[in-house]
Amino acid sequence: MMKTNNMSIRTVRPEDAKNLLDIYAYYVEETAISFETEVPSVEEFKIRIEEILKSYPYIVACDNDELLGYAYLHPFVGRKAYELSAETTIYLNPVKKKMGIGKKLYSVLEDIAKAQNITNLYSCIGYVDVEDEYLNNNSVEFHEHMGYRMVGKFENCGHKFDRWYHMVWMEKIIGEHKEIHKFISFKDIDKDRFYIGD
Repeated sequence: MMKTNNMSIRTVRPEDAKNLLDIYAYYVEETAISFETEVPSVEEFKIRIEEILKSYPYIVACDNDELLGYAYLHPFVGRKAYELSAETTIYLNPVKKKMGIGKKLYSVLEDIAKAQNITNLYSCIGYVDVEDEYLNNNSVEFHEHMGYRMVGKFENCGHKFDRWYHMVWMEKIIGEHKEIHKFISFKDIDKDRFYIGD
């Protein structure tokens, strides 16, 4: 188990669904960080976790039994030709920010992605010209700090709380584009290289 002070990183378990959904619900109900407008049920959230874990990492940061945040990879676009690219998602307990949790989660996620032969990472992020009570550009700044660059902006493509919001794509290249290697599923990765996995 990878530790920083009291923080450890492990693979999400299906029984984490309720606690992770409690974190995610804040972003759905109180922010435009997630463009989802209704909080899914625990059962639906559990199904989402299980679907992702079939091929991709879904990891959680913990302080003993307290879940601090989570992150995962999922298919970028979904066509076979994109299999060496992946989209990243991260959500932190809103009262546990500025503690290095996001950086640790993304660092582990990136190491796993490299082991899967993924070369390109992408993040889809809500964006505003003028920050408001529902959305700021902290996520863009975090991704820039983690080495991502903005590669596209979609103008006023989402609406939430009776307001229009932009969406941007950010990209980080983590591998060389020489040989084309086979995608390796997360279930076939030696998780001990990163943490004690399950």
